[in-house]
Amino acid sequence: MTRKLFGTDGVRGTANSHPMTAEMALRIGAAVGRYFRRDSDGVHRVVIGKDTRLSGYMFESALTAGLTSTGMNVLLLGPVPTPAVGLMTRSMRADLGVMISASHNPAPDNGIKFFGPDGFKLSDQAEAEIEALIDAGVDPAEAASIGRAKRIDDARFRYGERIKSSLPRDLRLDGLKVVVDCANGAAHRAAPEILWEMGAEVVPMGVSPDGHNINRGCGSTQPQAAAEMVVAQGADVGICLDGDADRVIMIDETGAIADGDQFMALLASRWAADGRLTGGALVATVMSNLGLERFLSGQGLRLERTAVGDRYVVERMREGGFNLGGEQSGHIVMTDYATTGDGLMSGLHFLAEMVRSGQPASALARQFAPVPQLLKNVRYTAGQTPLEADAVKAAIAGAEAALAGKGRLLIRKSGTEPLIRVMAECEDEAILTRTVDEIVAAVSEATR
Repeated sequence: MTRKLFGTDGVRGTANSHPMTAEMALRIGAAVGRYFRRDSDGVHRVVIGKDTRLSGYMFESALTAGLTSTGMNVLLLGPVPTPAVGLMTRSMRADLGVMISASHNPAPDNGIKFFGPDGFKLSDQAEAEIEALIDAGVDPAEAASIGRAKRIDDARFRYGERIKSSLPRDLRLDGLKVVVDCANGAAHRAAPEILWEMGAEVVPMGVSPDGHNINRGCGSTQPQAAAEMVVAQGADVGICLDGDADRVIMIDETGAIADGDQFMALLASRWAADGRLTGGALVATVMSNLGLERFLSGQGLRLERTAVGDRYVVERMREGGFNLGGEQSGHIVMTDYATTGDGLMSGLHFLAEMVRSGQPASALARQFAPVPQLLKNVRYTAGQTPLEADAVKAAIAGAEAALAGKGRLLIRKSGTEPLIRVMAECEDEAILTRTVDEIVAAVSEATR
């Protein structure tokens, strides 16, 4: 079965435009409620979290209506990080978890992500089956079986205690000055609270959401302001989260930015040395730098690559019995502790390594020299197929020939935005720039 509505991370788009309309959210809620409420016996419940986008109120109400219409009881968590939904789904014995968020996307966008009863994101097959239910429509429950909805007030505190428990009991962050950029998103209260509770001196940023400023000039996709703050405040380290706090970018004391590849290299090497890295491998996507692969190989470890999307990373981890994986963009997945990427938990583990080793962030955040990598995006409109244009195919073929034996090329459609992503790696930066620019020019021409 194929999927048309679901992308690499649930359903996503601009609010009040297909598919992110209140009407569609109602239909999605009814379909997913019917999918998970396959029998009429027992208590059926779903937890719903959201980030701080204005449209979250609309989608929360529409999903609640659809879910309760099928007899599901809805537990509303309010603004919480995406990993908190995965955690609460399992810990509260829910049949289903829902997160309303478009992650790192700008405020006008929104999305709906789903977690199964085990706390893991749904498979492609499950999403395809839900799409079929959406298309076919579902019969509502009888009037006497309509579900109830109520708010859960302690979700943030449950989440905080869970992620603190992933660290050694006696670990403290006393003496560390930490800048934390919450992207005006879901972790704007949880992240500063947890860091302070663990003893850190906290410099918070991006903690004043107004429904419109999520990810705007802040967060993991725009960490420059946080980097400047780290230097200005003389902080030891910076933690940059995205809008739903499932990814993290670290900043060292000099203001240098470290991506997810460097973070994964650090954890993989330390865990391997401690005998904690299962399977002798790290799972990452095709976007991860070739330098990471070389670094791991030099330590006798493997890099298992997947398609882009943290849920594909998790699927491979579960298939192979691996316990560490992630994405260059900052999703760090530690399945010993969580079912999905957790930006704040990952940041805490970086701080724990600083405390354990006594080394500064700059010594930990630069594990390998990355191969020069260039990524450019080209926006297209619905209905366009620029990758099928002859000129684009010719440009790609020319780039592949130029990079043969010297690097690699990756062209793909984003699964969360209408973008063509053009990425290449090559030790020769002149060849790297030329090949990427030629493809970008051809794709741009094909979108006109």
